[in-house]
Amino acid sequence: MGDHVTEIVIFSVLFLLVSGMGFVAARWRAPNDMAHLDEWGLGGRSFGGWITWFLVGGDLYTAYTFVAVPALLFGAGAAGFFAVPYTIIIYPLVFLVLVRLWSVSHRHGFVTPADFVRSRFQSPTLALLIAITGIVATMPYIALQLVGIEAVLKTMGVTGDSAIARHLPIIIAFAILAAYTYQSGLRAPALIAFVKDTLIYIVILVAIIYLPYKLGGWGSIFDAADAKFDASPNPNDGILLTAANQWQYITLALGSALALFLYPHSLTGVLASKNRDVIKRNMSALPAYSLLLGLIALLGFMAIAAGVKPLPGAKEGSVDSNTVVPLLFDQQFPSWFTGIAFAAIGIGALVPAAIMSIAAANLFTRNIYKEYLKRDASPAQEANVSKITSLVVKVGAVACIVFLDPQFSIDLQLIGGVIILQTLPAVALGIYTRWFHRGGLIAGWVAGMGLGTWMLYQVPNAATGRAHFGGSAFSLDKFGFDTKTTVYVGLVAVAVNLAVAALATLALRAGKVPDGGDDTVQDDYFADEGDPRVSVPAQPTSTDPDLDPAPSPKV
Repeated sequence: MGDHVTEIVIFSVLFLLVSGMGFVAARWRAPNDMAHLDEWGLGGRSFGGWITWFLVGGDLYTAYTFVAVPALLFGAGAAGFFAVPYTIIIYPLVFLVLVRLWSVSHRHGFVTPADFVRSRFQSPTLALLIAITGIVATMPYIALQLVGIEAVLKTMGVTGDSAIARHLPIIIAFAILAAYTYQSGLRAPALIAFVKDTLIYIVILVAIIYLPYKLGGWGSIFDAADAKFDASPNPNDGILLTAANQWQYITLALGSALALFLYPHSLTGVLASKNRDVIKRNMSALPAYSLLLGLIALLGFMAIAAGVKPLPGAKEGSVDSNTVVPLLFDQQFPSWFTGIAFAAIGIGALVPAAIMSIAAANLFTRNIYKEYLKRDASPAQEANVSKITSLVVKVGAVACIVFLDPQFSIDLQLIGGVIILQTLPAVALGIYTRWFHRGGLIAGWVAGMGLGTWMLYQVPNAATGRAHFGGSAFSLDKFGFDTKTTVYVGLVAVAVNLAVAALATLALRAGKVPDGGDDTVQDDYFADEGDPRVSVPAQPTSTDPDLDPAPSPKV
């Protein structure tokens, strides 16, 4: 640790600075009262273009992205580049879908995607399934943010003999995160996102100019990567895709794209926007982050050219590939700049972790607590339950990273993508059509989830020696095909989900099974800021007329 004093000091100072911003955020754009999910959980539904751009970008492009995508390229080559195309193709796919979801959500005061499903299909059961799916898929994603921080701490030599001592800095960091999120809600990550993304842009732009110059140019970097993969025992490794992994690459990119904005935390940032135009502008501008992601990915090849050797992993004989980028910066840059880079990664974990915990807490509060435990819950009670639930979610995430193998957390996140994809028919298609029978959607969810779970169970992980749940690449020979081609489990499962939902809908309609109604109307999907139909949360009043808050402006 003695060799990293400068890095630790700079990392700590910047971390404490943004933590202070998290507490101050409660006074930033302060409402009359925070005791409402619209305020605590959605920032008053009033964020403009720049705030939304930083918030959604900070939510989607996380600390784990910073360390894991280059690590994938470092270990496997071109196959790890799938994260770049999927973050490009997603924005045209969701451009109009998210605008319609924003409108109907503001019209009816929806806070979660399960709220929308509850009203669209008048089905508490279907809404409960969507809520549970969202919570289960989000939990490992939160834990995964800690992997990025852990890689930085390990590189700086901040370790310990016991599991608790080794993870004490992470525990402290998440305790601070929990405190300011509890106080400030979504405003905290929205404000911190400005600092986080500015730091990452600066660090990456400097790295992408300086490192190629220092390492002999891009030709030398790609030559070094090519030589490494030529010597690899895995024939699928290389700077280009092979015939064997092309379908896995394509299906994983498409499936991941479809899943990205189904995650509750992705939609939280969208619903916090103040009008439809903000979303349209952001869906057009967010690909700038994908350009940054492409540059980040190339750090993996630079690490090869620089001769970086990953630090040892938790198990004897294993390596922690997530330390590749921190080691690259530690070896190639002066200590003061490395400290800034490490702080960017550490802060990059706080923004998405806060948003994810808020989104999971909102799902529990609106679609489990209020629906099944306390139907007459007041807005203040909802906000309080959501705050407490967000704390529980963070404690669970820390427990995962302390007591589970980090590699298992990574595999869980891949599994989470398969899980969240099963909400696509009800949420994404439900925005455009009410054709599906609610019973058909439930049947499709059960079929997709069941098949997806079985397929995931069949996937081994050669690196860890685990025989089951070792990733999301399913070999088609297990279906009886004479090929070793692998495909993404999530895409197969959601295709079956859709097919079963459609067939069950036809059968239920033929049997004249009641389908409930639809609490939304066509015009709801075009409501915008200032529309008199848009719901406005009721503001509490005091007994003293002089202390009554002014009415909240319509959003």
